[in-house]
Amino acid sequence: MADIFDNWTIQARKGILELTVLTALVDKDRYAYELVKSITQIPGLGISEGTIYPLLSRLRVQELVVTRLEESSEGPARKYYSLTKEGKETLRMMEAYLDSILKGVHTLRSRKEEI
Repeated sequence: MADIFDNWTIQARKGILELTVLTALVDKDRYAYELVKSITQIPGLGISEGTIYPLLSRLRVQELVVTRLEESSEGPARKYYSLTKEGKETLRMMEAYLDSILKGVHTLRSRKEEI
């Protein structure tokens, strides 16, 4: 039973990681490690550096984010990520779709309670 649940949680997390990263970039541009730190502070949304770099690369190729290098007083230059217009629109569609899914699940759950 635990294997089934573990597999389900892995699949669910994979489906929302892009949404999570795009959402984290709405309020400000961030570099990868800063994204990891900000996301892992939220319960249930942990992400590792090993996961974030391939994901950010994929989002860049999809033209949902753009990058810029900025010098850092704390070491080497940092690559900052920011949302593109397409990234903002994709995020809006993802949020609407997730809201629709959650509404459907809540509807099913309330019907179950009626039975």
